Amino acid sequence: MQKRLRMAGIEKRFPGVYALRGVNLEVNAGEVHGLLGENGAGKSTLMKILGGIYPQDKGEIFINDVDCTVMTPERAQALGVGFVHQELNLAEALNVAENIFMGRMPYKNKLLGIIDYQELYRSTQAILKKLGSKVKPTDIVGTLPTAQKQLLEIGRAISLDAKIVIFDEPTTSLGNDDVAALFKIINTLKQDGVAIIYISHRLKEIFEICDHATVLRDGQYIGTVDVKSVSQNTLITMMVGRDITELFPKEYGNIGETILEIQGLSDYAGRVKSVSFYAKRGEIVGFAGLVGSGRTEIVRMLFGADPISQGTIKVRGEKVTINTPKDAINQGICLLTEDRKGQGLSLIMSVAENINMPNMQDAILKHSKLKAIAEKFRVSLRIKTASVDTAVGNLSGGNQQKVVLAKWLNTASEVFIFDEPTKGIDVGAKAEIYQIMNQLVKENKTVIMISSELPELLGMADRIYVMCEGRLTGEILKQDATQGKIMAFATVGGHHVEPKAQ
Repeated sequence: MQKRLRMAGIEKRFPGVYALRGVNLEVNAGEVHGLLGENGAGKSTLMKILGGIYPQDKGEIFINDVDCTVMTPERAQALGVGFVHQELNLAEALNVAENIFMGRMPYKNKLLGIIDYQELYRSTQAILKKLGSKVKPTDIVGTLPTAQKQLLEIGRAISLDAKIVIFDEPTTSLGNDDVAALFKIINTLKQDGVAIIYISHRLKEIFEICDHATVLRDGQYIGTVDVKSVSQNTLITMMVGRDITELFPKEYGNIGETILEIQGLSDYAGRVKSVSFYAKRGEIVGFAGLVGSGRTEIVRMLFGADPISQGTIKVRGEKVTINTPKDAINQGICLLTEDRKGQGLSLIMSVAENINMPNMQDAILKHSKLKAIAEKFRVSLRIKTASVDTAVGNLSGGNQQKVVLAKWLNTASEVFIFDEPTKGIDVGAKAEIYQIMNQLVKENKTVIMISSELPELLGMADRIYVMCEGRLTGEILKQDATQGKIMAFATVGGHHVEPKAQ
């Protein structure tokens, strides 16, 4: 089998950080190769070196047995290295064709800047056909759903005739059907002899689609394995350097009084239709459903981020009005948003400033007091950062999630809403987030958890509500819950059912 890529002895230092040391990676043509490791293990740095964004301090790179040790972005592109990024890198105001061929437009007259749109659209249509996409070359990208935007990233790589394609967490914003379609495309690329490097924290996907996997830990090469010959626990141990005996370390609180009761909640856009549910002290309430089922829209209304068209909210038995996030915070309700970077944090502000954001008195706190509070949470939540003065944007995804949590623990919140709490974070950080949830319910708090990861819901939730097409279609107790039951409720077409009596 042809060796498409060989990276040997790669080392990279940044000021104060030894990011990579002695890292090896070999990928064959026609292979899907998983690249695994906790946040901060060095995966992104290694791929940026392959893409010519960073120069390595030591080590060799060979593509198709050609020495490519001195790499630049232009050379990487010319050698057929393509990226499909987790965070989409598209110009939303331009059309599909202009995005796919950005910087490489066919010209009728380049001197005069006259683009050959007929050739542009013909080439784009050929790529879209290969991807099985139904969008048109002239469609404006900003109007497309996330799954179709993801396909455009892949289309851009295909347009470059890429021989090595890196997929970086490509499924974090996709539903089950879109994931299946993506895997079909990856298999097509594999059959065409493309070498695929697949980065994901979802081990289920690694076992489903990868042939081999390379594991990094703390910037070091741990090993490469044949995926079919290893267990999930073996991979986890390689990644975190210790045994995680339970992926979902569920502990039980003393379930008490109803703290939150929602009746007939609807929004103006028709994405939530007369939803009723309740949550008690000391329990974790899960929300399941396909992407677009209305789960996030419910909690955004509950947090005052979106307006309510009808319905009532009771907190501690009293009817309340929530029109703004401040109203929700005053009622002891907080929301850890799915998009922690865009909605949960200020990336240019420090860890300390983010943690103290909800409690800023007159927009000013003494710096010493601010640091002392942040330091307390840094220790208790084991936030990995050199200093609480470090900008949050420099932290890994799991540690950013802990900063968001610390921000809300630094308030008098009693209802903690987690929207996709482990999205894009590694298995070790996931276990820590679950333990924090356990601690919250032990302290008589309430956790509402929205997740697309069914094993996560089955492992951690005491009760699971299921959404479909804006309606609540099922309520399942932990002891009765299975993936099959959840998916049945999630795909029934939105037939409304009343929740069981409290």
